[in-house]
Amino acid sequence: MELLQITTSTSVADSTMMAGASDSVSVLDLLVTGGAMVIPLGLLFIAALYILMERMRVMKKASKLPNGFHDEVKRMVSSGDVNGAMLYCAQNDTPMGRMIEKGISRIGSPLKSIEASIENVGKIELYKLEKNLSLLATIAGAAPMLGFLGTVTGMIRAFIAIAQQEGTVSPKDLSTGIYEAMITTAVGLFVGIVAYLSYNFLVAKVSKLIHQMEYTSIDFIDLLQEPQKAS
Repeated sequence: MELLQITTSTSVADSTMMAGASDSVSVLDLLVTGGAMVIPLGLLFIAALYILMERMRVMKKASKLPNGFHDEVKRMVSSGDVNGAMLYCAQNDTPMGRMIEKGISRIGSPLKSIEASIENVGKIELYKLEKNLSLLATIAGAAPMLGFLGTVTGMIRAFIAIAQQEGTVSPKDLSTGIYEAMITTAVGLFVGIVAYLSYNFLVAKVSKLIHQMEYTSIDFIDLLQEPQKAS
């Protein structure tokens, strides 16, 4: 009898494990159950990741300034090698390099004119750095709203299923609408959180680059004023 009980218990445990394994649902199955609203949310997620990766690549390239850049520019300008300084800045394909190159090309003009030309280039470079950030912010706000819209449509589907049943409503009849409601909410919040964090991360990177650009322009203007101070 004891052997029979052990065998029976083992069989029940095995069947329970097999049933649990067969009842497991993959993430892809859940997304498919979420309905059509998951498709635009997936597209928004791909767009957010693309913007994040593309902007990180651009900002990494923009922040690559060689060691001793300011000292080398200062040495060339002080020695009168204006063309060499412009060529050196052009070889450093960064916002700071382009700003200083523009300033060097204006040497001989009034200081206000030089400052204005550097500021104009800085505005253009800032526009390039902030490209698509507003779109990322839009995704951060729109994704949860789409998720909530999917929640509403899912609950509507569930109530339609209730209304169409003449007798007792089974959980299976409501599962489709409830699945859609819960899954679209979760996906929308997930996409919104990823886009929101990415946006704030990139804004912090842009702010850091702006400080570097301001420091570079101020340092260059001080360099041009040095002969005047000495005189």
